[in-house]
Amino acid sequence: MLFTASRLTLEAVRECLFRDVKIEVAPEDYTRLEASYAFLESFATDRVIYGINTGFGPMAQWRVSDDHLKELQYNIIRSHATGAGEPLEDLYVRAAMLARLGTFLQGKSGVHPELVERLVDFINYRIYPFIPRHGSVGASGDLVQLAHIALTLIGEGKVHYCGEWLPTAEVLNKLHLEPIQIHIREGLSATNGTSVMTGIAAVNQIYAERLLDWAILQAVWMNEIAESYDDWMSEPLNAARHHFGQQAVAAKMREYAKGSKRLLKREHFLYRKGENHESFFHKKVQAYYSLRCTPQILGPIYDTYFGARQVIEDEFTSACDNPIIDPETQNVYHGGNFHGDYISLEADKVKLATVRLMMTAERQLNYLMHDRINGILPPFLNMGILGLNYGMQACQFTATSTTAESQTLAMSNYVHSIPNNNDNQDVVSMGTNSALLCKQVIDNAYQVLAIHSIALAQATDCLKIADQLAPVTKLVYDAVRTICPTFVEDAPLYEAIARVEEYLREIE
Repeated sequence: MLFTASRLTLEAVRECLFRDVKIEVAPEDYTRLEASYAFLESFATDRVIYGINTGFGPMAQWRVSDDHLKELQYNIIRSHATGAGEPLEDLYVRAAMLARLGTFLQGKSGVHPELVERLVDFINYRIYPFIPRHGSVGASGDLVQLAHIALTLIGEGKVHYCGEWLPTAEVLNKLHLEPIQIHIREGLSATNGTSVMTGIAAVNQIYAERLLDWAILQAVWMNEIAESYDDWMSEPLNAARHHFGQQAVAAKMREYAKGSKRLLKREHFLYRKGENHESFFHKKVQAYYSLRCTPQILGPIYDTYFGARQVIEDEFTSACDNPIIDPETQNVYHGGNFHGDYISLEADKVKLATVRLMMTAERQLNYLMHDRINGILPPFLNMGILGLNYGMQACQFTATSTTAESQTLAMSNYVHSIPNNNDNQDVVSMGTNSALLCKQVIDNAYQVLAIHSIALAQATDCLKIADQLAPVTKLVYDAVRTICPTFVEDAPLYEAIARVEEYLREIE
């Protein structure tokens, strides 16, 4: 798969993450890399440039002598490999390496092409550096966590390879690969930037978009179970409110609902002149908000995810280290492209939106469980003997608990800057923490939607309406029932919940 500086879309990233593909850097990108390196090599002579012949951070006021310049680059890697906690999963490490590759391919880093070649080797051979969860404040980017990647690129530290944690040197030797050499600024450039938070955010985005699609489908299925009137998702109603997300969600719902025999037309029942004389309507004229307001609730979530996608793609195709090497203007620019505010803010927004999605699913689940609310289903979808059997009563506890945890996690991390680094980093983004907390919320949401999926299938069986569902929801019903058959007697459901969650998370 050919990767170019301008082709790092989320779809391309998805292919590299979830498909067995090898990536290849375009020749024109190597040409750009070589030009950037050659310019920096000539420009750096007899000039003071941060991180090349000065210390790092608040130590930048100290000049480093020429005979220690290579040692300086090794020192930034080794001294910053100080992370703590559990390692990031391979998928997120792979995404981080792809994001780092995206930065280097812009040709603004002045690194030797060898660094890119080795990074591509790590991606293609599925060599995953040990990156601890904790360490980044997201200011000079992900200094600590990127240092753990850089440590393996110089042949040190450890990597996850073929399911084992092994010394990096052992894996490189096995694959006949050489560690990178330090030429000018490879140490600083490899450790300086937003690539870990961006990689995590990209994986989050892929899973969040799939999560939203499931929430849309489940909303249709919910209304089929409730035998709702279908005008809540109609084009004229939703077009009257000028929000792109709401209209897109409603359109997707209409697509999923095609062929359903459960959704009612208001004109067939309530709009027939001379035939409606009841003083009380036993069937609800309008469904509960968690059913009929789903375009309005999921619409803003759609818009939020849409905006996050753009920011993530922009970050993948940005030079996010410092300084920026620009052969075109023949200059080296010092600034703060490593600052993680863009990713931090979007991660907070995606996290908040996902909690709202989860809360809506939890309310829909409550509707299914609560016989006095739905009026058509047994308590807790219990198909056994009431009092002796308990149906899905305890499943609701899990969904409610998980939703409550996510509501706590929804607190913004973006606004919790803590100055550090001798106050050199006096405003920090906490972007990686934001992305990791967003990951936890997305994981939680899949658990809640897995329970909701089983409940929807159980409700369908309680009413014996499987053959009346829309073809799309019927396919999902069949898939869920293959994993978790209809149950009457009480039995542990934790393994079924885990298997349905795995089904929901499968990336097509």
